[in-house]
Amino acid sequence: MLNRFRQFWTKVITPIAKLLLRLGVTADMVTLVGTIGVCAGALIFFPRGQLWLGVVIITCFVFSDLIDGFMARTSGTSSKWGSYLDSTLDRIGDGAIFGGLVMYYANSRAGDSTLMAAVTLWALVMGAVTSYARAKAESLGLKASGGLAERADRLVFTLVLAFFSDVLDLPILLEIVIWYVAAASTITVIQRSLAVRKQVLADPANAGLDTPPPATEPQASEPTAATEPPAEPDPKN
Repeated sequence: MLNRFRQFWTKVITPIAKLLLRLGVTADMVTLVGTIGVCAGALIFFPRGQLWLGVVIITCFVFSDLIDGFMARTSGTSSKWGSYLDSTLDRIGDGAIFGGLVMYYANSRAGDSTLMAAVTLWALVMGAVTSYARAKAESLGLKASGGLAERADRLVFTLVLAFFSDVLDLPILLEIVIWYVAAASTITVIQRSLAVRKQVLADPANAGLDTPPPATEPQASEPTAATEPPAEPDPKN
């Protein structure tokens, strides 16, 4: 979902990114600070039941995910390390958001729902597996993108509904979106697994993991005139 509005958000963050670059701030610094802010907003305020405040803080730092990429491209410092760091810290931020919601439902004075704590934990696990399924497929030279619930969609739906469920005092809104994210993430994992299996079955010659094919014994062939040894001279001649 955020990708559909990337051009709009790029215009918004451009002045901020350029200012940070002039101040000597690097893209990696923004990535790290953004992750710390997301984790703090989720793990400090969600367990206390202060969902709307946690969402506001998380949202402020979520945009660092756009700012650091723009800074890296603008300064010409895009690198494999930066891409690795960004993706790895994104997983930490996702885990903090849903982990904070798990603690919210486990808090007897806040969410107080063992069932919802379990469903939220399942959503957390399947969200991680969704990302892993794509990464593993790409490491094998296959494709496993798309699906019912991609990362940006999961985060946007969860944060928006968490905010309004607290502001409007309608906890059912958050429960609905968590059930949806848990189910949609599970379906996405299945979709990506089937997509990978389809690609493998379509190209059985490359289905092995760099394993050489078994050696075959050469078949014996009938001697031909070209390969037969020359006849010995007739002693009568």
